[in-house]
Amino acid sequence: MTASAPEYDAAAEVVSICSDLIGIDTSNFGDSSGPGERKAAEHVAALLDEVGIEMQVVESEPGRTSLIGRWGGDVGEPVLLHGHLDVVPANAADWAVPPFSGEVRDSMVWGRGAVDMKDFDAMLLSSIRARARAGAVPERPFVLCFTADEEAGGAKGAGHLVREHRDLLEGCTTAVGEVGGFSTTVRGRRVYLIEAAEKGMGWLRLTARGNAGHGSMVHPDNAVTRLATAVARIGQHTWPVRLTPTMEVLLAAVAELVGTEATPANAESLIEEFGPAARMLGAVIRNTTNPTMLEAGYKVNVVPGEASARIDGRFLPGYEDEFWDTVAVLAGPDVEITRDVHMSALETSYDGQVAEAMTASLLAEDPDAIVAPYLMSGGTDAKYWAQIGMRCFGFAPLRLPEDLDFTALFHGVDERVPVDSLEFGARVFDRFLGTL
Repeated sequence: MTASAPEYDAAAEVVSICSDLIGIDTSNFGDSSGPGERKAAEHVAALLDEVGIEMQVVESEPGRTSLIGRWGGDVGEPVLLHGHLDVVPANAADWAVPPFSGEVRDSMVWGRGAVDMKDFDAMLLSSIRARARAGAVPERPFVLCFTADEEAGGAKGAGHLVREHRDLLEGCTTAVGEVGGFSTTVRGRRVYLIEAAEKGMGWLRLTARGNAGHGSMVHPDNAVTRLATAVARIGQHTWPVRLTPTMEVLLAAVAELVGTEATPANAESLIEEFGPAARMLGAVIRNTTNPTMLEAGYKVNVVPGEASARIDGRFLPGYEDEFWDTVAVLAGPDVEITRDVHMSALETSYDGQVAEAMTASLLAEDPDAIVAPYLMSGGTDAKYWAQIGMRCFGFAPLRLPEDLDFTALFHGVDERVPVDSLEFGARVFDRFLGTL
């Protein structure tokens, strides 16, 4: 049996599996107040147990559940295939359909997690179940992993596995998960973006202090004023364009379509060629600092002695020192900077057997497309796998309609994924498994 002509339908269950997973509320509020991932993990474990694949349950605390197990042959190094089970919360009043219904409407599967990332979980499960039933198990070994807590930084999921159960990941030097493999359209050509890099995370707390007192008096030493000035400088700062190796490859591919060469000077105009996806890609040619929270005072006529703010900072691979040095200058000497979350950026070259298999599997289903690596603006569980030496890629393949603003659906209202995109993804991922 070959990957190019399988005697089974890898996409047969992908829509129903995705819908069922969405129907299990795994909202992650970041403080363990949500339902946790246990119910979803048990559901996934049962789906794999049906086809003879045993998964180990790992909990960092009650209800914060990850699954991990091994499948496949024994030829070559194992590849980690990972997806997370948790989702960000959703306010049902804002949605056109109930966010945890998994409803199929207008040829779309709707609900929280449809694109982040129960779609990939479903692709993986559908293709593996089909292969297991047909006896088409790949020769290469795989570690299958479904994690908790990714939407709150991953400490209770992938982080826990890396810290406490590294033996379960033994031998893995490559990891494949989110966020990549989806198509954009540039000048009429579909371009599939494979994640090969992620920005680092610097979630900062700024604290300014001053003299407390009555609001009716003169207060030159005002903590709120000092903080507001620092926040404005940081939020309004124009970070310079910096092209990492991954983005140089992507922009070179786009420049060829446009009939020019990619340079830092025209990088922004090339990014605009991606249409709605430029919202995300525009953030991966520079560091970013977005103020997100302010805290100060308790009464309008009382000048507080302390004020604080939170900044969502993201830095490019290779430009972390520039990021921290610049933030310190912008904040000023009288504002304290605390690094609440600090996770390194990561980048790997788009080459080797796994990269070649991703490209080949996409082109087998969409021969006229372009496949190129990109740098992702957010963070994934890959940051933990990279800590123990794995090369990390994002590959959740989706052939998307040109008019769908896909990147806006991540954590957005009315999150949804086209049915035919899901089915395409399952077929491509099955080819990927067979090609390896």
